Amino acid sequence: MSDEKKVYKVDLLTRVEGEGRFYLKVQDGKVIESQLNIFEAPRYFEALLRGRAIEEVPDIVARICGICPVAYQMSAVRALENAVGLVPSPSIRALRRLLYCGEWVESHALHIFLLHAPDFLGYASAMAMAADHRDLVEKGLRIKKIGNALIAALGGRAIHPVSVRLGGFTAAPQPRSLSDLRPALQQALSDALDTVQWTAGFSFPEFEQDYTFVCLDGVDYPLEWGDHIHISGQGSVPVADFHSQINETQVPHSTALHSRLKNAKHYLCGPMARINRHHQQLHPLALDALQRCGLALPVRNPYQSIVVRSLELVHALAEALDIIDAYQKPDPAFEIYKTRDAVAAGATEAPRGVLYHRYQIGEDGLVKEATIIPPTSQNQAQIEADLVSVAPQLLSMEHEQATHLCEQLIRSYDPCISCATHFLRLDIDWDNTL
Repeated sequence: MSDEKKVYKVDLLTRVEGEGRFYLKVQDGKVIESQLNIFEAPRYFEALLRGRAIEEVPDIVARICGICPVAYQMSAVRALENAVGLVPSPSIRALRRLLYCGEWVESHALHIFLLHAPDFLGYASAMAMAADHRDLVEKGLRIKKIGNALIAALGGRAIHPVSVRLGGFTAAPQPRSLSDLRPALQQALSDALDTVQWTAGFSFPEFEQDYTFVCLDGVDYPLEWGDHIHISGQGSVPVADFHSQINETQVPHSTALHSRLKNAKHYLCGPMARINRHHQQLHPLALDALQRCGLALPVRNPYQSIVVRSLELVHALAEALDIIDAYQKPDPAFEIYKTRDAVAAGATEAPRGVLYHRYQIGEDGLVKEATIIPPTSQNQAQIEADLVSVAPQLLSMEHEQATHLCEQLIRSYDPCISCATHFLRLDIDWDNTL
C-alpha cells in the first residue's frame, strides 16, 4: 500500500492529571511523527520565585501540584538547605520521610485504583468500574484517605501542607496524633499487600523497551533524600551536577520542556527506574511481596508499572508505621541557619520520578534564579518514543483497541500535567494524496 498514511489523533486524554493529547502519523508501516501534546498554559513558577525570600519558597512551590505538593516542598528545602549549608537532624529527616510516605500512599492509591485499574478491567472510568466492583474502589479510597490523613497530621492540611520550612517544620506533631493513625495504616498495609497480588494478576500487553533509567541513589529506597542521581549505563552523578547532564528544550507541540541526556537519549524516571535499581532496599514486607507476586526484574514493560506502584505502596505504608513507632518529638522543630550567596540543587523522588530543584540565592536571602524540572517533563520524550514503538501493534487493530492501547501506555506513566476531566477520542484519517 504505497504512500498510505494513518494518523492516530487523540484530542483529549482521560484519567491523567492534566490536559493533553497525542498524535501519531504512520506511513507505509513506519512512524514519521509522534507527539505527546501538552497544551495547558504555562504557570511561570520559576519566574514567580525570583525576588522572593527563601522562607517563602516551600509554600509557593507546594501550589504547583495538588497531588504531589510534598515532593515540591521537599526538593525545594533540600536545595535551599544545601545552599545555606544546613544539614537537618535525623529526627527532622525522619518526619520528612514520614510526610513523603503519606504523599506516595495517596498518589499511588489514586493512580492504581481510580486511574489505571479500569484499563485492565475493561471500564472507561472508576465510576463505571464501581458499579461492578464497589469494593475495589472503596479500598482505593480508604488507602488514599490514610495517606491524606498522614499529610494533614504533619503538614497542617492534606492539600498544599503549610508546616514545612527550611530547617524542619513550623511545629512537630505530638506522638499521640501519629499513633492514633496506626490502626488505619495497618488496615491500609493489609489492603496494599492484597493489591500487589491483584495487580500482578492482570494481563499485560507484550511491550518491553531498552530504557535508560534515572533515579536517586542513596542508602535507603529513594524517597526524600539522596545526594547522587544514577543514570543507567553511565553511573551516578552528584545531584548538583545533574543539570549539566541533560538538555532541556522547547518543542512546538508542548508547553512543558523536553529533557534529554547530553547524548540526546531520552530516559525514564519513576517507579520502574527505582525498583530496578533499588529493589533490595525495599522494606522487608515489600521485598517479600515482590518475591511472591512473580514480577520479573528488571521491569521493562511500562504497563507493569501498576504492580511496581503497588509494591511501593506497601513500602511506604510499612515504613510509615516503623517511623511512627520510633518517633520522638524533635525539640526544637526547626534549626536556625544564616543566608549567604550560593547556588545549590536538591532532588527527591516524587511518585512519578526525580523532581529536581536548583536555586541561586543572595546573602539577603532572596531567590535570584530558580530551576524546577518535574518528572513528567523528563518522561515526555520517552512517552513519545514508546508511542513510536507500539505503533506496529496498532495497524492491525480496530479503532477502539488502538485507542485503549495508546491511552493505557501514556497512563502507565501517571503523567502529572494537572487535574483534568476530559475524555479520550481517537480518529484515524486516511490520506492517499502524497
